Amino acid sequence: MAQTGKPVEKNKANTDYKPAFAGQTRIGSVKTKTPYTIKVISTELNGPWGMHALPDGRLLISSKPGAMQILTTAGKIDKTITGFPEVQFQGQGGLLDINIDPDFAKNRMVYWTYAQPGEGATLAVAKGKLSADETKLENVSVIFEASPRFKGAGQFGSRLVFDKQGNIFISSGDRQSNDIREKAQDLNATTGKIIHITKDGKPVAGNPFIGRADAKPEIYAYGFRNPDGLSINPINGDLWETEFGPRGGDEINLIKPGANYGWPYVTYGIEYGGQKVYDGIQQKEGTVQPVYYWDPVISPGCMMFYTGNIAEWKNNLFVGGLSGQHIIRLVIKNNKVVGEERLLSDKNERWRCMANGKDGAIYAATDSGKLYKISKQ
Repeated sequence: MAQTGKPVEKNKANTDYKPAFAGQTRIGSVKTKTPYTIKVISTELNGPWGMHALPDGRLLISSKPGAMQILTTAGKIDKTITGFPEVQFQGQGGLLDINIDPDFAKNRMVYWTYAQPGEGATLAVAKGKLSADETKLENVSVIFEASPRFKGAGQFGSRLVFDKQGNIFISSGDRQSNDIREKAQDLNATTGKIIHITKDGKPVAGNPFIGRADAKPEIYAYGFRNPDGLSINPINGDLWETEFGPRGGDEINLIKPGANYGWPYVTYGIEYGGQKVYDGIQQKEGTVQPVYYWDPVISPGCMMFYTGNIAEWKNNLFVGGLSGQHIIRLVIKNNKVVGEERLLSDKNERWRCMANGKDGAIYAATDSGKLYKISKQ
């Protein structure tokens, strides 16, 4: 299915920058034909940030202030989980993404990302075993800490997904400040990167920079600003990422090992004050172009490939818009966006995290603390 209508974005762009290829931005619109229902099933979440469906269908949800809960698919809080390390709940920091081991049914392991306090905060990844009564995490260990540490509280990233081999991809933010954002291009730093590690925190064999003295072996790709969305294509295992631009230039990227995605020197955005970012370059040899970008921004807080039971949505990419206040559906064909739809725009919500339910529904949580269920009628 391809575009059928005019672009959904009607607002004026921040710049007159031109895309590198046709269809890289403001693609034609598509419209869902299948009837579906939208239901608010909870209003009791407190700063939800990450969500994943457990094998039995219940939802494991992280809350930014520092809480983990299990909810039923009816929206009832079933369990509250304790036992994880202290988080720095400040600015964009806190308890962030959450995921479960592909072998969770056997080993009960939970993995999460968080802002780790200390002499300057940093993004960290930890794991622990969920107790039999589902109330605490046991044998907790930290398996990754981003470097360098930095005193600010902005742009940690971060999402955590498992590849088909059971290894972990993590998106690490550039930490926002002009004092550190250039580290996104520094292979001896792990800010502004996609990280690829084993469940024990070791670099995955075959990572592109293993053996280089000037690079961290856990780095998979680099040159990212604030990548709050990661998702594995269920068809072929490809890794896709979405990130916030500054003023304009939110991106969708197809991640390749060893590739440079340009930030902060290459971007379709400008500074918040209206100035060019460095030399105002959008395309540069040796850097990878985004598959798609938005200007003005939609503030992509999360992303997932749809695996539910609405056939026309199958394998479409769903993106939660924060400032955009809608869920974006992107139709992908041959690794290009061929159609865009904006859903739930009338709800006036900031969409923070989503999960494919075991029942075929989409579960989507908002900054206002609501949990929505979107299901086939």
